[in-house]
Amino acid sequence: MIMGCGRVGSSLARQLGRAGHSVAVIDRDPSAFRRLGTDFHGQQVTGVGFDRDVLIRARIAEAHAFAAVSSGDNSNIIAARVAREQFNVETVVARIYDAKRAQVYERLGIPTVATVPWTTDRLLRAIIPEGLISEWRDPSGTVTIVNLPYHRHWIGRPLAEFEAAIGVHTAFVVRFGNGLLPTHDTVVQEGDLIYASVLSKDVHDVGDKAAISPVDGL
Repeated sequence: MIMGCGRVGSSLARQLGRAGHSVAVIDRDPSAFRRLGTDFHGQQVTGVGFDRDVLIRARIAEAHAFAAVSSGDNSNIIAARVAREQFNVETVVARIYDAKRAQVYERLGIPTVATVPWTTDRLLRAIIPEGLISEWRDPSGTVTIVNLPYHRHWIGRPLAEFEAAIGVHTAFVVRFGNGLLPTHDTVVQEGDLIYASVLSKDVHDVGDKAAISPVDGL
């Protein structure tokens, strides 16, 4: 079930429909459903997405997931909470424009997509694809996880030694295409991708440190 038939909601609905999922879309403006196109065969419900009667008409009792992607933060979070708390929908997510609010909503157990930070991050990846770009960050923007390139002289050395020298905590390592959680005995191997959690303000500093050979006196 999707609340909001704007560009994001309609695109999401079409893709889910093409993948064979049963989709219901709610929007207060019936003209918004034109964005779905003639090949969309899901349910189209006119109304407010956090109104109980509207949700029941859209068969929310059968919904596996609920996405609140209207243009209003307040509407999205109210609808998401109603879906989660009153109808026990298993998977609920809300789009949020105000990144500062996202942290509060996460504490309420509602996963959020903060639109502006996400878009900014994607643009940065396109502009500087080789740069040290955040793979994930907490809603407050304080902590981030980065794929941290490192000098090849770290290969064969204990990961714990790398963490101590660089000043990071390894969240996980991807080795031969598989993720693993490191232990105190983990040794850096050829081809390892190290995903480290760092303070956002220290990202450039740790990137510079990791690029230096430990043999050169790190």
